[in-house]
Amino acid sequence: MIREVVDEIARHEGSPPAGWKGLGIGENPATPDLLKEAGFLYTFDWPCDDQPIWLRTRAGPLLSLPYSFEINDTVVSIRRQHSGREFADMLVDQYEEMVEQCVEQPLACCIALHPYVVGQPFRLRPLRQAIKHCLAHPGNERVWFTRPGAVARHCMSLPAGTLPASPAES
Repeated sequence: MIREVVDEIARHEGSPPAGWKGLGIGENPATPDLLKEAGFLYTFDWPCDDQPIWLRTRAGPLLSLPYSFEINDTVVSIRRQHSGREFADMLVDQYEEMVEQCVEQPLACCIALHPYVVGQPFRLRPLRQAIKHCLAHPGNERVWFTRPGAVARHCMSLPAGTLPASPAES
């Protein structure tokens, strides 16, 4: 099934995906091995920390990037029934706290957005305001606004031992 997904994405996008997030973050114990063997560099299926970590697989290390259940529009807005304004407030609070905490160690703040949820006008307006607030935050000299692939490439360029459970330890 993983190969079928990779082939289909590559057919439509021109290249295979580098990262994986399974439906509902559902895996079995063999999934990280299968992902690494299929050529994936990173996964989001282990939301266990605010730092990237290395997973050991039989084919070598696989990077686990942070994924948030708490700053996730589907969980907050659909499952927990919070308003768009409440979600925006959560996003700002998460951002401000992590900007303070990242002085001690690098952190990754994942914000999970789904267009069919946050794209509703009554949710979109507060989201825009929250993002503008974060972009104007005075601690932004410590922040890199980017996408997961860039984070993964950066992590892979770091010396062994920099990230928890680094490849050198695998």
